[in-house]
This record gives sequence, structure tokens and C-alpha cells, in this order.
Amino acid sequence: MKKNNSGRREFIKKMAVGSAVIAATPTILTAKGSSVSRLKSPAQKVTDEKVSANDNIQIALIGAGGMGMADARTSLKIPGVKLIAACDLYDGRLDEAKENWGKDIFTTKDYREILDRKDVDAVIIGTPDHWHQKISVDAMNSGKHAYCEKPMVHAIEEGYYIINAQKKNNVIYEVGSQGLSSVGNEKAKELLADGAIGELNYAEGFWARNSPGGAWQYTIPEDASKDRVDWKRFLKDYDYIPFDPVRFFRWRNYLDYGTGMAGDLFVHLFSSLHFITSSVGPQKISAMGGLRFWEDGREVPDVLLGMFDYPNTNQHPGFNLSLRCNFVDGTSGTTYLRLVGSEGSMDVMWDKVVLRTNEKNEPQDEFLKGKEAEGKPKIAPRKKMLPPRELIYEVEEGYKGAHYYHHENFINAIRTGGSVVEDSVFGLRAAAPALACNKSYMENKFINWDPQKMKLK
Repeated sequence: MKKNNSGRREFIKKMAVGSAVIAATPTILTAKGSSVSRLKSPAQKVTDEKVSANDNIQIALIGAGGMGMADARTSLKIPGVKLIAACDLYDGRLDEAKENWGKDIFTTKDYREILDRKDVDAVIIGTPDHWHQKISVDAMNSGKHAYCEKPMVHAIEEGYYIINAQKKNNVIYEVGSQGLSSVGNEKAKELLADGAIGELNYAEGFWARNSPGGAWQYTIPEDASKDRVDWKRFLKDYDYIPFDPVRFFRWRNYLDYGTGMAGDLFVHLFSSLHFITSSVGPQKISAMGGLRFWEDGREVPDVLLGMFDYPNTNQHPGFNLSLRCNFVDGTSGTTYLRLVGSEGSMDVMWDKVVLRTNEKNEPQDEFLKGKEAEGKPKIAPRKKMLPPRELIYEVEEGYKGAHYYHHENFINAIRTGGSVVEDSVFGLRAAAPALACNKSYMENKFINWDPQKMKLK
């Protein structure tokens, strides 16, 4: 990708005009030289209008754990959406579903009974990762639209089956990296395209958690037993082992069912980065980490570092990415994605973007030529170190959140036959480098990836 400074110059002009407008209206000062600009909520969608009876969407939930329940509650905030069925392998969650959404909803431990129902338009898949591919393909082959929690797959090769099923059945399929639909990501994409930080050369992302729940120490119900849990179905194709409530309720800690920190959290950062930069992914991947605190029998690290090399493309220049995740640290906030360019940087959050721009670094070509011509050393003039200019973008009042807009995108695509922001191809390109982190960590080697063909090299 050729360097182009025209975008940067245009952005400076826009920023100057914007600063004049801000100066003429009340601002919220956060620090010396800083101001806040409100991010607009996404444009009004069709669901904000009155929905006719013919446009009602009937959904079913497959996997009624914490994230599945949260997804269902969010979808039901969208006008014209009704939940009529729920599936889970633990009786307690089916009981809770009836308490939340009425005793008349259909409940089962066999998701195929839901797919057989003609009155179900779409399903939300909130199961452990090792069931994502099988249920996604079965759902689409039965004519159902599907919303599947991230990561889309438990293994990279599973992604091709999902992509093919979506193409063959011509249904809507969206992956649940909800932050992708945030107004923060939309603003960051706009700023990058406008040249706000110059030419991108580096990005980094961070996720920290230090609570029992955040470290996947999920509560195990007192009534958890082999009589209340369909343990054999949970195991799927793996060899039978005796019922273990820890593995069932804290499945993220085990590689047979989960994808570790990379599949749970790195994939969010990949999704946002790829959306903002229009990238299809890295070409080289490496990871290292370890179990530093949660030595409780889990099979995945609680500290993980990933390094990624993104090639030069028509969409973006070559750049490097570093990701880190820490389940021991409770002092560093929660998450952010930072993009660094030749002229500045921006911290991107779901509801906020902090843009910092620097004085342009002038080349030293003329100084060096003069030094050579005179044959004696010259001292470069000192420049003052100035703090970067900072502009903070925050959401306006009434913003419904990234989760809502992501589900709204899915429902509107069903109603209109439109597209979604995170389909199966996008989902695999976000999941694959995350899963490659696990491969790099376990095998202690670099992983080469073809982001265009979506194949391991």
C-alpha cells in the first residue's frame, strides 16, 4: 500500500473546523487541552418503526447459560421478537427459561426438536464452543437463521462447513462478537479512513479480569447431578468419562469444550480490528503464556500474549499487532484496542474513542546533507516536547449499547433479506488467528496463515 499523506492533511482541516465548532458550543473539559465530542447512536433502523404482525420473528435459544440468556434478553428488546422455545442440557436452566419467558414456551435437552419446529424462524446458539459448528450447520440446513456466539468454531477447519452451509441455504448467519456493532468501532473506522492518525503501523489490545467469575470460576448449582444434566450429550464425540460438574459448568477451562483466552477474548479484539481496518487477517502468528495463578486443574493459561504480522494490502499498510490477556491482574481496567499511526493514536472502546495526535516529525534529510557538505559535525536543533492533542468521543445519552445494535442487525437482516456485519466468512477470519494462538502456544512455534484463502500454511 503506497503512502498517502493527503488523508492526514484533510483530517487536519476537518479537525480545525471541528475545533472551531466545539469552541463555539459548551464542552466537557476532561484535561488541559482536551475536549469531549458526543458520538451519535446508529441511524434509526426499521425496528424503531411499528412492526406489523407479519414481520414478527420467533426465536429459540439453544444453550441457556449466562451468555445465551443475555443474548435472548437483548433480542427480546427489539420490537416484534418473541422467544418460543429453549434448549439446554441442565434442567435448572430450562426451569429458569420458563420462569423468565412463560410456562408455555417449549423446552428440551435435544436441540434437534427445536430445529424440527416450523414456527421457529431463528435460533441463538449459546452453547460451549465444541458444539458451535454442528448446531450451526444443522440449523441452517433446516432453514433456520442463526446467531452463534463467538468464537464461531472450536477448530479452524470447522469454519468451512459453516460457510458452505450459509451459502447453500441462503439464510442469515451472524457471529456474536457484539462489540463489532459498537459506535466506538464505527467512529474509529471513520477516523482511520480520514487519516486521523496517519499511516497505521502498530496495534495492541488488552483484556484483564480478576474476579472469580471473570476467571471462569462459574457457580456450580447445588442440584448439579447426572440426573439433572445430559452429560453424555455434552461430551459430544469425545470418549465417555464419569460426570464432572466442574467440566460441565466451567467448560471454558478445558480444551475439549472451550478455546481458552484467545477464543473467548482475543476474538473480540480481532473482530473490532478487522472491522476498523478492513483487514482480512494476519499472515504470521505466535503466542506464549502460562498458568500463573489459577492452578485449579484448568488446561489453558491465565496469562496469554500474542504477536501478529499483518501484510501490506490494498486495504491497509503492513503493521504489527500485539494482544495480551491477564486473569490475574485487577488493576488495569478491562479492555481496549489501540491503533498507532505515523501521526497519532487512538484508544478504541465500545462506547468511547480517545484520539491523540502529535506534531508531525520533520525528516532530517537537509540536516544530513549539510553535515556531509561541510565535512564537520553539526548539532541538530532541539525541539520542545509537546503533549499530544487529545479529543475524546463519547456516546450520547440514550445509546442502547453494542449488544443491542448487533442483535438488531441480525433481526433486520432477517426481515429485509439484507446482510449482517459479521457473517460466517468474517467470523472465521476473526476466529482462526485466535485459535492459531492456542496452536502456537501448545506447539511452541510460529503459525503461518493465509488470510485470503483462510488456510493454514
